[in-house]
Amino acid sequence: MRKSLIIAPLMGALLLSACATNDLGEKRDLNNTEMGAIIGTLGGAAIGAAVNHNNRGKGALIGAVGGGLAGGGIGYYMDTQAKDLQKQLAPEIQKGEITVQKQSDNTLLVSMTSNTGFDSSSAVIKPGYTPTLDKIAKVVNQYGKTSITVVGHTDSSGKADKNMVLSQQRAQAVTDYFIGRNVNPVRLQAIGKGITEPRADNATPAGRALNRRVELWIVPVRAD
Repeated sequence: MRKSLIIAPLMGALLLSACATNDLGEKRDLNNTEMGAIIGTLGGAAIGAAVNHNNRGKGALIGAVGGGLAGGGIGYYMDTQAKDLQKQLAPEIQKGEITVQKQSDNTLLVSMTSNTGFDSSSAVIKPGYTPTLDKIAKVVNQYGKTSITVVGHTDSSGKADKNMVLSQQRAQAVTDYFIGRNVNPVRLQAIGKGITEPRADNATPAGRALNRRVELWIVPVRAD
């Protein structure tokens, strides 16, 4: 009963505010498939739980982005998107606050450090960080044939279970911000990894700063 009281208002608010975009970033109404995907997601056992891309409804996702990518066009599409991200985020990249990397499978990894994103032990996005998120939202809306997984990470300071919750909350905060910037919610998911995937040595302050990060995994939606 209590869960339904929480989910129902959230579902209503999201359905009223949500909109999709076409491949040019222009707003359009959600179709029935997208509405069903949102309702199914919110009606699940745990909102915001870690979900692998392979487990989400592929048909709903392809419908949400107006058809998937195929063949050699995938590499070109993702290369162009990477260049646009790098161009828009050039000041942040030069300051070492963010990196944009294209992976061998055409996935894009956008990694944001903790320098400007969140205060210690907080999942509230700093006001100074929102212009960066606005730039990213603008680009991903222009390249609508992708899904975006937002992954939160922490350093090893404190208890592992609390860090796991904090990383999930930070990932969800970024996801919610993107939804507020008209990124189609069907394309988004939030995952918390806590201390489990460090990319540097937690024994040093510099290493811990690198480990406190939010990553965006931008994956092409394939037609096959």
